[in-house]
Amino acid sequence: MNTASSPAPTKSGSLLAMDPQRQAFLLLRTVFTVAPIIFGLDKFANLLTHWTIYLAPMATSVVPIPAQTFMYIVGVVEIVAGIAVAVRPRFGSLLVAMWLLGIIVNLLVLGNFFDVALRDFGLLVAALALNRLAVAAGRASRN
Repeated sequence: MNTASSPAPTKSGSLLAMDPQRQAFLLLRTVFTVAPIIFGLDKFANLLTHWTIYLAPMATSVVPIPAQTFMYIVGVVEIVAGIAVAVRPRFGSLLVAMWLLGIIVNLLVLGNFFDVALRDFGLLVAALALNRLAVAAGRASRN
């Protein structure tokens, strides 16, 4: 006699009933939409941190503007990147990955915050994973 219970049925269309690949895509797409927008907005408010401490002085010597003005531009780019992930995840994920690469290079040039650079490398890899999942999601929607 089989007494093993079967898994509880889930509603069709619920998040738990989705394919794990689709779940991963939605999780990464959500995070890479929301986080850049929040961080971008915070470049104007400096509530989470004073962002200019993460800016290598070389950046403001190449582009001769005040560090805070530079951060305003960074904030706009991050907001646009978050929106791009929401609207076109295949493109937006690559934009976020390239942006993270720029942040990593900036931190390495700064010669400080190597822990943040390593974390951002992990995020860069996750953004590339989102890109691959976006490609797969696009194929699935065409079938």
